[in-house]
Amino acid sequence: MKGGVRKKGKRWYYYFDIGVVDGKRKKIERVGGDTKKEALESLRKALNEFENCGSVIDESNTSVADYMDYWHKEYVMINCKYNTQQGYKTIIENHIKPSLGVYKLKSLSPAILQEFINKKYRNGFTKNTISGFFGVLSGSLKMAVYPYQLIKENPMQYVKMPKLQENKKDKDDLKIITIEEFKRITDRFNFGSTFYVPLQIAFNTGMRAAEVCGLTWDCVDLENNIITVEKIIIKKEREWVFGTPKTSSSNRKIMIGNTLINILKKHRKLQIENKLKYGKHYTNNNFVCTKENGNLVTTDSLKYLSRIVNYELGIRFNFHSLRHTHATMLLEAGANIKDIQERLGHSQLSTTMDTYSHVTSKMKKDSVNIFESILSTE
Repeated sequence: MKGGVRKKGKRWYYYFDIGVVDGKRKKIERVGGDTKKEALESLRKALNEFENCGSVIDESNTSVADYMDYWHKEYVMINCKYNTQQGYKTIIENHIKPSLGVYKLKSLSPAILQEFINKKYRNGFTKNTISGFFGVLSGSLKMAVYPYQLIKENPMQYVKMPKLQENKKDKDDLKIITIEEFKRITDRFNFGSTFYVPLQIAFNTGMRAAEVCGLTWDCVDLENNIITVEKIIIKKEREWVFGTPKTSSSNRKIMIGNTLINILKKHRKLQIENKLKYGKHYTNNNFVCTKENGNLVTTDSLKYLSRIVNYELGIRFNFHSLRHTHATMLLEAGANIKDIQERLGHSQLSTTMDTYSHVTSKMKKDSVNIFESILSTE
């Protein structure tokens, strides 16, 4: 692209051609500074900006720290959900910037990045956490190649995840409780208590904590035994607001049995009674899971529930245990795994298979035993 500088009066101007527009050749000319040197520098910056479609990032001066801020602002904040935005921000601020932020973006090498990932592994971070680091680096640097065109290739394509063996802690994360343990929990938090209804909804549907807490009565069809999952609650700064479910597949309708229907009908009646009891001090809303005074039961509230169950009842538990328990019970009872996938809101069947591999392995053995029993009758 042709360009140059010239002096007009007391000031220096820079100019360059931008091509043919509407059949006529167009040229940009602007003040570049008081000296020829300043005008040439302004020309260089203008050409760089024009050729990169208005990008404000100058490749020669972009550090990893500056680029990660830019990527988070221009991509993550626009395209990702709030919790994802916060999670990526934590990874960037607490891990990527301290270790890699001082590097120039174009000087990042596969060796530097592999060393970063390996160090996190040696420091004892879990498989999921390291995968998070890997994903943020891969995604951001891929966009640095295109559409931002700041580097020629993504160095993360040559970086390998450590061969993380599934350890005891990873297995323990999939906490599953027995029916007897669930009964002990609901005996401790019986009908009328803050946590009874959230416990029953999660146990009977496999819904996630944020889905349970965000459930409103307009999404509960007591006549046709259907719960519609279309929103969650999230904590944005200090306020609880509605958010969208985890994935598009998480928007779903869940068939429920009469056990839960009867509990919900009884609970609905209790809410009306509590509203009359508290009068003007009752918090009016349409949430299903509320405290006695109408205040919302939040996912933060459920952390207290988990502490009580763990330390007072001695049951290894978190609220997500109910989702795992629900799925495991269905699988072991022979339910169709595709139906379970849709019930849980997994976007891919492989997610269900991988998550509950301990059960599906047992199902495979059962299938072999069934086939063997058929042969033995021949």
